[in-house]
Amino acid sequence: MSRYRGPKLRITRRLGALPGLIQKQSKKKDRPGQHGKSSSEGSKKISEYGIRLEEKQKLKFNYGLSESQLFRYIKEARRRKGVTGLILLQLLEMRLDSICFSLGFAPTVANARQLVNHRHITVNGKTVDIPSFQCRVGDIIGIRQTTTTKTLIENNLKTIRFADKPNHLKFDENKIEAKILNYCDRNDILLNIDELLVIEYYSRR
Repeated sequence: MSRYRGPKLRITRRLGALPGLIQKQSKKKDRPGQHGKSSSEGSKKISEYGIRLEEKQKLKFNYGLSESQLFRYIKEARRRKGVTGLILLQLLEMRLDSICFSLGFAPTVANARQLVNHRHITVNGKTVDIPSFQCRVGDIIGIRQTTTTKTLIENNLKTIRFADKPNHLKFDENKIEAKILNYCDRNDILLNIDELLVIEYYSRR
């Protein structure tokens, strides 16, 4: 399964801030590419399809998903009752790597995925090494009780960029674990995105 491994600041210059992809900000303000400066000055108008495409790309890069993975989440969101756009975001936020990122266990979603792959994270006391693991309300997200894991997580918690943790997670600093109280609220999502445009992008599929 292919993932983007190229320059990340180039992506944020085109799509805007992506907290799950990278915390740094580029000193360059223009969009990347040969016509980046001219398009940023407003001489080149982006089509409606282009706008929807960029919103879709935001989700894809922020959460580190492949195209097929994102489309599966779209289909699952459509299948469930409720507002499709909000359900899509809630499904993505309930991924284990997304929750580890939201708790501050890792500076980016990619780093959180690596934590899970290396078996540092537990769910209800059992080690889980699948980053896409879909957590549920009531689950306890913790860390393995080893010196290496504790040191790694504690250092990451000290350098966390966002001040407040989401309201749907109850974090215990002493135990370094959190309980999922509910699905996330729209206001708790750090990514600036219009999820309706993403649903519209996939409306013909």
